[in-house]
Amino acid sequence: MILPLLVLVLVFYLTAALLYLSGVGTVKGWVSRTATLSAAAGGICNLAVLVTRGVIAERLPLASGSEFLLIFIFLTVSMYLLYELKSGGRKAGGVVMLIAALLALSVLLMRGQLYEVSPLMPALKSPWLAVHVLTAALSYAGFALAAGMAIMHLVRPGNSQLEANVYRAAAGGFAMLSLSIVLGAIWAEQAWGSYWTWDPKETWALITWIIYAVYLHLHRRPGWRGKNASGLVIVGFILVLFTFFGVNYLMSGLHSYS
Repeated sequence: MILPLLVLVLVFYLTAALLYLSGVGTVKGWVSRTATLSAAAGGICNLAVLVTRGVIAERLPLASGSEFLLIFIFLTVSMYLLYELKSGGRKAGGVVMLIAALLALSVLLMRGQLYEVSPLMPALKSPWLAVHVLTAALSYAGFALAAGMAIMHLVRPGNSQLEANVYRAAAGGFAMLSLSIVLGAIWAEQAWGSYWTWDPKETWALITWIIYAVYLHLHRRPGWRGKNASGLVIVGFILVLFTFFGVNYLMSGLHSYS
């Protein structure tokens, strides 16, 4: 059941990305509307995979890397669709959905995790798991949305409203990342006896936090608007991806189990 749903997620997201990109700058409204429907269909299938995984594991799907990615992707697409509904703008849809499709492909490549059923590590048997993981996923989703809009702002500069939306999405992601770090520190003290251990995941999360803090601080300065600001948002999102893929799978540490 999971594999067909994952394939549908990838197909719907990739189709949405291609339709959004082909509809940018054209008068073919039906193309963009079809893209929105495809993105929504992918989101429904994404949610179905999460529910199915939860039933298989008999717990909330929050512990493994593939589970986190599925939540991250679902929240990213949901945020984008809410943004589109509220603003009516679809210019960033192609990039955001392409990001979602590539992340869905990575889940498909590690789909074996979604069939594994094993007891959680003692450190993960905590109510802090849900709030820490969900706030982290919300922050990543906000940064993904901001990066998608920032890329479009680089391609089509001069859109002040799009730049303002980049700022709002990045600020929301920053707030959630800050909360996630604080909640994670409290959980770490309970699980490992220390609020901060300079674990690779903690270190790179802090670096990412600093990058976005610099962006938010400098954004209102005239010399940092436009390409400079958008470029920094994109760099921040690259660090977000490294913090997940690079740290979780290439470096050893207390967070390696995720």
